[in-house]
This record gives sequence, C-alpha cells and structure tokens, in this order.
Amino acid sequence: MDIVFEIKKRVEENKDQIIQFMRDICAIPSTDSLIGPVGERIQEEMRKLGYEEVRFDQMGNTFGRIGNGPRVLLYDSHIDTVGVGDIQNWEWDPFQGKVEEGKFYARGACDEKGSTPGMVYGLAIARDLGLLDGYTVYYFGNMEEWCDGIAPNAFVEADPKVKPDFVVIGEPTKMNVYRGHKGRIELKITATGRSAHAATHYLGDNAVYKMHTAISEIQELDRRMRFGMFSHPVLGHASITVTDAFARTNSINAVPNQFTIFIDHRITLNESREEALDTVRGLIANYLRDEITVEELFYDEPSYTGFRFPLNKFYPAWFLDESHPFVQAGQRTIKDLWGASRPLGAWDFSTNGTYWAGKAGIPSIGFGPGDEVTAHTINEHVDLQDVVDATAFYALLPKSLSDLIDYYKHFVDLK
Repeated sequence: MDIVFEIKKRVEENKDQIIQFMRDICAIPSTDSLIGPVGERIQEEMRKLGYEEVRFDQMGNTFGRIGNGPRVLLYDSHIDTVGVGDIQNWEWDPFQGKVEEGKFYARGACDEKGSTPGMVYGLAIARDLGLLDGYTVYYFGNMEEWCDGIAPNAFVEADPKVKPDFVVIGEPTKMNVYRGHKGRIELKITATGRSAHAATHYLGDNAVYKMHTAISEIQELDRRMRFGMFSHPVLGHASITVTDAFARTNSINAVPNQFTIFIDHRITLNESREEALDTVRGLIANYLRDEITVEELFYDEPSYTGFRFPLNKFYPAWFLDESHPFVQAGQRTIKDLWGASRPLGAWDFSTNGTYWAGKAGIPSIGFGPGDEVTAHTINEHVDLQDVVDATAFYALLPKSLSDLIDYYKHFVDLK
C-alpha cells in the first residue's frame, strides 16, 4: 500500500468536513481562556471519529486519546484566543469570519485554532491506516494565551498525569517545521517615594523621577542585547522592554509615592532565570536598592473550572538541533508528502514549548498552518488549503518518527 497516496486520498475525502469543523470552532468565542464550549465542539468531532477516550481535564482543557502503546505522542493546540478589541474596527464578524481567495479570516484562525482540525482528523486517519501501532496518541486542546505552558504543566502533573515522549505544537509555522524559540521572564519594578502637595513638591520624593534612570538603563540594555552573548544564530537576539506602568498618588495635585513598571524580557539559551534576574537588578544603582525593587511575576489565577496551578512567570528558551530524530522525522514527512525540502524555522513569540521542551525536556517540534505575523490582528487569517494539507502531515508523522527511531536503534546496535 502506498501510504502517502492513501493519506492524501483520505484527507481529500474529508476536506469538506475538515473545513466545516474549522469554521465551527472559530465561530465559538473562546477569549479569556473560556474554552468550555469550543472544547465540547471538538470533543463531539473526536467522538464521531472514534477516539477511545474524550474528556476535559481538571483545568478545563480538552483531550482525546487513541491507542495504548508504550510510545506517547501528543499534539498540542491552544484553543483560546485573544479578544477582538473594538468590534467597530472589524469589517466582518470576527467569529463567523469570511472566506476570500481561499483564505479564512476570523479570530483564532491563525492563532491557533487552525491546527486543531488537521490534528483531530490526522490522528484518526493514521489509526485507520495502521500507522499508530505501538503508540498512545493524544490531541490536547488547551488554554495558553495568558500563561504559556501552564496547561501542559498541569496536564502532566495533575490530571490525567500524562507525560509524552514527543510533542507537536500547532502554532502557525507557515507549514514548515519549527524547532524552538526564545524564552521570557516577566518582572515588576517598583520605586517608592514620599508624597507631598504638588505646590510644595520639593518636600516629597517623587517615585516617577526615581524610576527615570532605571528606564533609561533598560532602553540601553535592549540596544546592547542585539550583540554578543545575548544573541543566538537561530533564535535571534534577546530583548527587554517596558510594557506597562502606573503611579500611586493621592491626587493629580500630589507627588506620587510609588511608581511601578512591568518588564517583558525575552531570553535566549545563553541566559538562565537567575542570570536574567541579576541582569535587571544590576540596572538599579546601589544607593537605590532599598527604594527600587525588582520582583518576578507570579501566576495564580483560577481557570474557568476554578482549578489553580500556581507558577512563576519564567518561560525557558528551547531549541532542538537539526540532527535530532524528531526534527528529521518532521522534515522527512514534508519531503514524502510534497516532494521537496522546506527550511527549518523558529518562532518569534513563545508557545507551550516553554514547558514541553524548556522545563520538561520533552523533544518538541512545531508545525501548523498560518503565518504568526497575522496573529492577534484584525487581519488574522489562514489558507484553508493549508488547514486541509496539514492533516496529511499530522497523519504521516507518527510513521516517519517510528521509522527514524528504528533506524537509529539499529545504527547504535551495529556500533
């Protein structure tokens, strides 16, 4: 049997259902991590396709399982989205969307509901063609937008306590294999001062002025991060920027006694959590250390089910070498399906790979339809043919991975 031919044939037979499924899940709002209703629609499709176990976990993520083999492969797709902002800025319904020249425009079409139809159908096709022998495979539709990696972390350590051997992340990759991205740490810097009436402001200690030097140092550090140890040949350079600020003052006619800024610091493989903290703390002059504090942010918000999973807002960078068998399996899958090689890539933004690969050390790759530059915009879209074609990749990948692992085992045995 020509496996590639059979996969493509079955994908084409299911094309209309895959596209309708895509439109259905985008039509269900899932902002603010409220993924219950869209999870139910995805579960309905998995049950129709004969998944063996379909349910929510404690946090409220949805998953489906096929098989009971010793090798565990998980397909990860976050099914929440950012909000739509001012609805007056949209020329079409952001959830019903529109199709124009083969592209589907809707909130979540690119980031990241576009990978879900292919994953759900691809695993079912792989099962029907006998390509999942020796595997337990999961589709994992999760919440991710507000805290990268929290959903898989809870999935592994809480319910149902599944630790995959390999993970495919469905964030948009322009239909190429991605193998990593920068990490980040989120920080809060607070300056304290002394309030006074604005008419006699010199009697106070203005916390805003006190922060001025620190902000200038942050700006200069960001410039310097484009060079030297803060850069990676594939992941790019580190960065740091102020993302929010607020002053605490008794009135607009009073000197602020507190000023707080929030920092997003993107890090490469060359900077650990402790080094990142020390770098930012080092920007504060010694004589101000008691008056300006640097804190790592902490996430402890309940999910929509009330489930809490507290963790620091540090998200490690990660990167797989080109020679890694999983990367090679992804590249072979592309070559077998479409007859040509495609360049490897890495994301500019962060994904659940911060947990899967960065914290848990699980080999992970990315593959999904869409271009990340349209994510979170009112122009967000995905090519519907790519949504369909991605199904073939997700169906063939388990076999490509098994073949490569068997090859490497044989090679090692020969040595």
